[in-house]
Amino acid sequence: MNRSRFATLTADECDKLLCHLQHPPNNKATPRVHHRNYTMALLMLDAGCRVGELIKLRQDQLWFTHSPFGALTIEKEQAKNKHERTIPITNRLSSAIKNMHHQWWKTDHTNEPRYAFYANHCQYALTVRQVQRIITSAGKLSIGRDIHPHLLRHTFGTRLMTKTSMRVVQECLGHKNLSSTQIYTHPSGEDLKKAIDSLEPKE
Repeated sequence: MNRSRFATLTADECDKLLCHLQHPPNNKATPRVHHRNYTMALLMLDAGCRVGELIKLRQDQLWFTHSPFGALTIEKEQAKNKHERTIPITNRLSSAIKNMHHQWWKTDHTNEPRYAFYANHCQYALTVRQVQRIITSAGKLSIGRDIHPHLLRHTFGTRLMTKTSMRVVQECLGHKNLSSTQIYTHPSGEDLKKAIDSLEPKE
């Protein structure tokens, strides 16, 4: 079995990655670019977005008039398996979306669909490859790991599995078959350490 398939980020690694994305040292990009990258990572870590879904998101799926939506709906046309799903949005993701509107979206004026994540114009979304480069580079610099966007989604699923039922995780991840969700039942390194530590005699 390929062990890397089951690799996840620890809570500490998630914090370091997100902090680096927000405030990368010696990076000449503008603060709003850093915030865009941070928000993209949050959508994978806190909402389980696939990178292919992320780049297809429109501003009107995240922002409604004066505030963020309380939940994100991945539409059938955006989902990998054409299975629509709705995921509640965390408080920190909601705050990030508010800042995206302030720093990016409020100046966009076009009748065409406006993508949420772009470089220069909202009609031209970032590519999968661009997002992969952003996440991989941040991973190497912040935690010394060669990571990819799907690892963030996998971390989301694994963490969620410790808090709720497999059926809920299945719905949040947008899996048609429960068998696809079962890979998230694997124990993490932290789970194994806790199990072994529990064998230590009490003093």
